Amino acid sequence: MTESKTANPDTPQTDAILLRGTNQSGMRARNERLVLSIIRQHGPMAKADIARATGLSAQTVSVIMRALESDGLLVKGDPVRGRVGQPSVPMALAPDGAYFLGLKVGRRSVELVLIDFLGRVVDRARQTYAYPTPEAALDFARSHVAQMVGRQPRARRDRIAGLGIAMPFFLWNWARELGVPEESMSGWRDADLRAEIAAAFDFPVLLQNDATAACGAQVVFGPADQPRDFLYFYVGYFIGGGVVLNGRLFTGRGNAGALGPMPVATDQGVQSLIDVASLSRLEARLSERGHAAAQMWTGTEGWDLDAAILADWTGAAAHGLAHAIVSASALIDFEAVIIDGWIPPELRAALVTQTAAHLDSFDLTGLILPEIREGTIGPDARAIGAASLPLSERFMVDANAFQAAP
Repeated sequence: MTESKTANPDTPQTDAILLRGTNQSGMRARNERLVLSIIRQHGPMAKADIARATGLSAQTVSVIMRALESDGLLVKGDPVRGRVGQPSVPMALAPDGAYFLGLKVGRRSVELVLIDFLGRVVDRARQTYAYPTPEAALDFARSHVAQMVGRQPRARRDRIAGLGIAMPFFLWNWARELGVPEESMSGWRDADLRAEIAAAFDFPVLLQNDATAACGAQVVFGPADQPRDFLYFYVGYFIGGGVVLNGRLFTGRGNAGALGPMPVATDQGVQSLIDVASLSRLEARLSERGHAAAQMWTGTEGWDLDAAILADWTGAAAHGLAHAIVSASALIDFEAVIIDGWIPPELRAALVTQTAAHLDSFDLTGLILPEIREGTIGPDARAIGAASLPLSERFMVDANAFQAAP
């Protein structure tokens, strides 16, 4: 995960067009979010560079940046001396400017993280289970949020600005795939986890689909030079993803980028991508041959899995990803495809390499293929993406681009 970005004094004009400010005093709150968003995207910047990027007057920018510094959201960097005039002083995001909680409810585990203003995890709690229930998720959240907040220094507690939840939508539909009776998951039909958690705490609570949230983490905390348009895959228990257009997460009417159901050709005929590129399939193959798979859900370091089974799964997953990428490229000329997931770094690298290799076997006439890249957030992307929801809502422009209704 990129924690800071290189300053870019020559802000591209395209970005200046996308992020325009207003000099009207009634728009101060939006302009403050605009300045914070510009600095988050490009790294530390001087007042003059921000004025050029936003179209705001130098006086307006000065007022905004003084206010943000006074609020503890920005800090001064070292002066940069030029050839003429006074040295410019770049302003950067303050790591302790605000903190955010992220709750990831998955099909094999639930996790809570606390991140700082730069997206760095400063505390976490995690629990694994055979399958999720609303009661267990709520009990975990109530207990561990209170414990986590309670053990922070007072100054940090006072700057916790909200909690985001990342979880699969329509969880009750996945009982069969998880190998449990339907009634075990039926409680999710009427559960409102967001409302229950919001009732227990006095900060905002927001909700997003887990794979979409992971993509949002890449948007908010990814490197400054990442593409403006990209397709994002997150390899979890079930594969999912997101679509980013013009630097913004695109959710359409609520579920754009639900990549799991995409049809792909396999040796068994046409299957869904979810059936060939999900970790659930790797777990099933290991179990069928008598190998323990529990370690896959306790962490992503040092997976000691049967090499032949892992290689077969990786090859099939990469072939399925290549099919999905070709189909998506027929609709949108993505600059890049980013692959991340709850997987060790070496497995992510293998998936990227093999996916790119499989693309060479397709008839690509009329298509412009994107670059295939590794994600930069890693296994924590869903939890960090959850925590980015209140950050986006309060401190970034176009906050609703990071949210969708279930």
